[in-house]
Amino acid sequence: MVAKPGPDRERVGLTSNPALDIALASLVVAAGFVVAVLASNRAVTNATELAAGTRIPRFVIGFTLLALGTDLPEIANSIVASLTDHGDLNVGDSIGSAATQVTLVLGLLPIIVGTGFAVSRARLSRFGATTIAALLFGLALMADGFLSRIDAVVLLAAWALGSSIVWGRSPEGTQLDLPLEASNKARKAVVVLLALVVVAGAALAAVWGMTVLAEALSIPEFIIAFFLASIGTSLPELFVTIGAVRSGQSELAIGDIVGSSFLDSTLSLAAGPLIAPVAVTASLAMRGALVAAGAVLVAVVVLMIRQRHDWKSGALLVLTYGAFYLWAGII
Repeated sequence: MVAKPGPDRERVGLTSNPALDIALASLVVAAGFVVAVLASNRAVTNATELAAGTRIPRFVIGFTLLALGTDLPEIANSIVASLTDHGDLNVGDSIGSAATQVTLVLGLLPIIVGTGFAVSRARLSRFGATTIAALLFGLALMADGFLSRIDAVVLLAAWALGSSIVWGRSPEGTQLDLPLEASNKARKAVVVLLALVVVAGAALAAVWGMTVLAEALSIPEFIIAFFLASIGTSLPELFVTIGAVRSGQSELAIGDIVGSSFLDSTLSLAAGPLIAPVAVTASLAMRGALVAAGAVLVAVVVLMIRQRHDWKSGALLVLTYGAFYLWAGII
C-alpha cells in the first residue's frame, strides 16, 4: 500500500488561487507550530514542577518526562495525521525530528548558550544503541507501506524497553531543585491538561496547512514533514534545553534531547497508527529512517570521542544536519 499523495482540493479547503493557497497554508502552519510550541512549553514547565521533590536523576527526568512533554507537538501531529489518513505527515515529522534534534538542536545548544559542558559516554552509548535499533526496526515495520496497530504496539514496547534500560542503569540523583508548593499541584495538573488540548488543536491546524502546501506545491507530504515540520515541532526541545543549561541543568538538557529523539523514533511514530492504522510511502519512510539513524550515529560518535559538548562539537553537528539533509534531498 502507498500513502495517497494528497487530498482533493475540496477536502482541504483550498481556494481557486494557488498563490493564495500557499500563503494561507504557510500562515496556518507557522501559527500552528508557534501555538503548539508555546502550549507544550507551558505543559512541560508545570509537569516538571510536579516532579519536584523526587530523587529521580536529572538525566532520567529529561529522557522521560521532559522528552514526553517537549514531544507533544510530534505526538499530536502523529495522531491527527493518522486520523485524517495522512500517514506520510506522521512518519516524515517523527523521523525527521529524531534526526533534527540530535544534530541541529543539539548543535545549536552550546553555540546559543555560549558555554560547554561534559557529557556521559556511557549514557550516550546506550542512547545511540537503542535509538538506532529503534529506527532500523521502524524501517522494517514500514517496508510494507503500512503502519498497523500491531506495528504501533511493537514500537511502544520498544520505547518502554529503552526507557527502562536508561532508568534502571542511571545512578540515584539528587533532588531536582524546582520550587513548588503542595497546594499548587492540582492547579498545575489542570494547566498541563489544558495545554495538551491546545497542542492538539494547534497540531490539527498545522496538519491541514501542510496538506494544503503539499497539494499546492505538488510536493509529497513526507518531504514537507521531514524537512519543514520537523524543525517546527523540534522548537520546544531547543527552548527548554537552553533554559536548562543556563540554569546549570546540563544533564536535564541532554536527557531531553536524546530522549526526544528516541521517543520520536518509537512512541511518536506509533501514537497515530495505534488509534488509526495508516498507509505510508515505504520508499520515502525507509530512506528517512536511514538518514535519521546515520545522524544519530554521527552525533553519538562525536560526543563520545570528545566527552564534552561545546561550540566546536556544536558546529560539527549543525554541519552534519546540513549534510544529511542535503544528501536526503539529492537521493
